[in-house]
Amino acid sequence: MPITKTAKKRLRQNEKRHILNLGYKRRMKRIVKEIRELISENKKKEAQKLLPKAYKIIDKAAKRGIIKENTASRKKSRLTKATT
Repeated sequence: MPITKTAKKRLRQNEKRHILNLGYKRRMKRIVKEIRELISENKKKEAQKLLPKAYKIIDKAAKRGIIKENTASRKKSRLTKATT
């Protein structure tokens, strides 16, 4: 456990950031899963309509440092390839 005042503050900050980061990660995983399910059901038109939303969420996660830029690019590329 933290002892100093600043260490206690850092712990509080880390907990808040952890919760926010989990939210971004869950949103990203949820939209990717939704698109993949639509693709498996041969509803590619509907999946393509969700692509811009997925791009936005993936880019935001990369911008905040939750995933790396190359990981974001790879995810977007694979989703695009799967929907075409």
